[in-house]
Amino acid sequence: MNVNDLKDFDILSPQDKAEALALLHKYDQLGKQESCQKDFMSFVKHMWGDTFIEGRHHKIIADKFNRIAQGKLKRLIVCLPPRHSKSEFASTFFPAWMMGLNGALKIIQCTHTSELAVRFGRKVRNLIDSEDFKTIFPNVSLQADNKSAGRWTSNMEGEFFAAGVGGAITGRGADLLIIDDPHSEQDALSPKSMDSAYEWYTSGPRQRLQPGGTIVIVMTRWSTKDLVGKVLKKQKDKNSDQWEVVEFPAIMPKTGKPLWGEFWKKEELLGVKASLPIAKWNAQWMQNPTAEEGSIVKRDWWQRWKKEKVPEYNYVIQSYDTAFSKKETADYSAITTWAVFENEENDTPCIILLDAKRMRVDFPELKRLAWDEYKYWEPDCVLIEAKASGTPLAQELRRMGIPVTSYSPSRGQDKVARMNSVAPIFESSMVWAPDETFADEVIEEMASFPYGDHDDYCDSATMALMRFRQGGFLSLHEDYQDEVKLLRKDRTVYY
Repeated sequence: MNVNDLKDFDILSPQDKAEALALLHKYDQLGKQESCQKDFMSFVKHMWGDTFIEGRHHKIIADKFNRIAQGKLKRLIVCLPPRHSKSEFASTFFPAWMMGLNGALKIIQCTHTSELAVRFGRKVRNLIDSEDFKTIFPNVSLQADNKSAGRWTSNMEGEFFAAGVGGAITGRGADLLIIDDPHSEQDALSPKSMDSAYEWYTSGPRQRLQPGGTIVIVMTRWSTKDLVGKVLKKQKDKNSDQWEVVEFPAIMPKTGKPLWGEFWKKEELLGVKASLPIAKWNAQWMQNPTAEEGSIVKRDWWQRWKKEKVPEYNYVIQSYDTAFSKKETADYSAITTWAVFENEENDTPCIILLDAKRMRVDFPELKRLAWDEYKYWEPDCVLIEAKASGTPLAQELRRMGIPVTSYSPSRGQDKVARMNSVAPIFESSMVWAPDETFADEVIEEMASFPYGDHDDYCDSATMALMRFRQGGFLSLHEDYQDEVKLLRKDRTVYY
């Protein structure tokens, strides 16, 4: 309510005005108090102030926290990229808000080091001790004798205990367990450290949870073997904890727009991507760690060409996986270019990835791009799958003088079957890639197949490699027994 909304306010005596203003102020405070108590986002805005930059992910997380406060959600996983207010929300404002709602609450908060955990504890303690907090939760305060930032109690016998991963939590119980980034950069490089974090979780914090208690894990993904990966794998057992999972990639896959466009510009995120190994970008920033253990083609099967110039090659195949649309929700078109060369170390034929491009384009743009790629690389063969979008492109390129070969998968040759058919070529160390970003992207997508978000490069690559093998440009041990005659026949396609 506003003073200006009151008619005849000016005719009041000074004393009546003062009393009216006091009542209005009290009414406003009660409204704000009620709003902040019922809604986590309102609480954050009130406590954070004008510097808070709200994003869509904040609203979603706030809704989940509201459901926790209402007792409707007991197991929550939130995966966020770095620098997206993860810890401010989950490790500062959320425990303070929950303690305000229930001053007797027992909270255990953990992160990868005890020092960082204590720092979070100090922030929560200082927040509860602030005047702004007292206006929202006037009945909750700190015990007068609280000295430790990592261990303190409320006036209602509520407890807050901060611990690092691996630290002892024996003898303490928790109504709310918050785990924020249990892995450090060093942990990510050590499978043993990943295992240790999970062992600590199951033997320590998980067993300290009170009946009916709540667990929140908020973190940036590192690997399929990190804490989130392990607890989600465990939930296949219906008797195990069943988690609600919210994952936020830095750049939304369908729209190509930043998750937090109010704070992060897309150009800045692309700069981060360019400066990181693609595996780290996919895991930490896109929340999509590669499931190496379930992949058909492993990363380390690729051979890396470290020299500045590619080797001399004698046959080039250009392969297309097509989609005709510029809409941000459309599939990508992918073009990969490959060549055969002789490995001087063992005089065996090998394949090297020369180039890879992926983009959303309309049909005229794809035609122009195809012509440019053909003129630059001068491939001996251009492969396009004979599907709905590929057929008109093949027809148009033939009219332009480009030697297109239509690829039609035989019965039973689905995407997985095709990848399995070329996997032995990789395993035999016959496929090379330059030390370039485009090659990293192809390697990562193939390493994540069939569980990754995209398979455009996979489709393009498998077509090319199957054609190389069928054409007799390279051979494996099993080929000699069953396919010699067929290979010789197929080679005539290329000469």
